[in-house]
Amino acid sequence: MAKFHAFVNNERFLFWCPGCKDNHQIKTGGPGPCWEFNGDLDKPTCNPSLLVRYGDKPGDKRCHSFIRDGKMHFCDDCTHELAGQVVEIPEWEEDDG
Repeated sequence: MAKFHAFVNNERFLFWCPGCKDNHQIKTGGPGPCWEFNGDLDKPTCNPSLLVRYGDKPGDKRCHSFIRDGKMHFCDDCTHELAGQVVEIPEWEEDDG
């Protein structure tokens, strides 16, 4: 099993975030801004960092991480309990999304 799930002509990838307990997505092709991706679904590395916001107001949830070799390096500005930690991205389960 892979950690990233490809869709939309292999230009978008979903993965499970253990901090948010929700799917996150990166876009690697098509119009607009994209992430660099090493193409490895088992040990993905992406650039730049991934910032997911749940609202725009101060105090709203946010998840900020770097994805390196299949691990999420959560930044200290995350609002979940994994802030500042490094954890493996879980294997993608087909019913995750």
